[in-house]
Amino acid sequence: MDMTRQIFLSWLTTAPLPPRSMIGLAKECGYAGVSLRALPAAAGDSIPQLLQDRALRQSVKYRALADEIILADMEIIRINEGFAVQSVEPFLDLCAELSVSTFLVAGDDPDLSRLTASFNALCEASRAKGICPALEFMPWTSVKDVKTALSIIENSGSENGKIIVDALHVARSSTTLDDLRAIPRERLACFQICDALAAIPQTQEGLIYTARQARLLPGQGGIDLHAILEALPPDIPVSVEIPNKEGHDAQGAAGWAKNALIATISFLNEELVK
Repeated sequence: MDMTRQIFLSWLTTAPLPPRSMIGLAKECGYAGVSLRALPAAAGDSIPQLLQDRALRQSVKYRALADEIILADMEIIRINEGFAVQSVEPFLDLCAELSVSTFLVAGDDPDLSRLTASFNALCEASRAKGICPALEFMPWTSVKDVKTALSIIENSGSENGKIIVDALHVARSSTTLDDLRAIPRERLACFQICDALAAIPQTQEGLIYTARQARLLPGQGGIDLHAILEALPPDIPVSVEIPNKEGHDAQGAAGWAKNALIATISFLNEELVK
């Protein structure tokens, strides 16, 4: 087993599994931690009521402590044209209460200067609580590649802004291996691992469908995961983000999460012996 990296179970891989069940499953399978979701990524998302239900928050916190499972990150704040940091203060308080050190950020504002200013405000509000916003580049958002993400973080002047590198978004964007190597280690939050068919969907709807319902296990698709991993630091945590409706329906959340971890460890171990 690859012992050099922490491996986390991402929310999407078993969604909409309740958080306490997700923590228990992570423990059973051998994950080091989980990522949870408290704000929707898109309209109609089924998410736990962590922001509204204090008893749920407490039970999640105690279950994670009892099972020794890290609450690695929380999803997801979207920065749009009208973003106001005050509107997400309850989310930041939630992260602090659960000792979540990182949360995901998507950039939807087409005005990159305004997006940078909003990200800076978010970083400042988070820094006081000991939390790091992690900007995730996605081809269908305003932050389409890693160069844009790094530029926003550096131009914001933030000390605690980070980047999440998702294998799918690397493969579907103009991001190069040199772009990945150029990210300072202190700016990297985690690497979200998955595979996918080599053919890139030509529509936004197709890109989003693959990202949310049709990712593949490492080694089953056409993404050059070996090259991506070689371009990233060997100690970066790995988040297993492999939502696949067909696999989930056939194997159940537990079966799919277990097989996803086995495939990920096998792939990472290939890197060790290369």
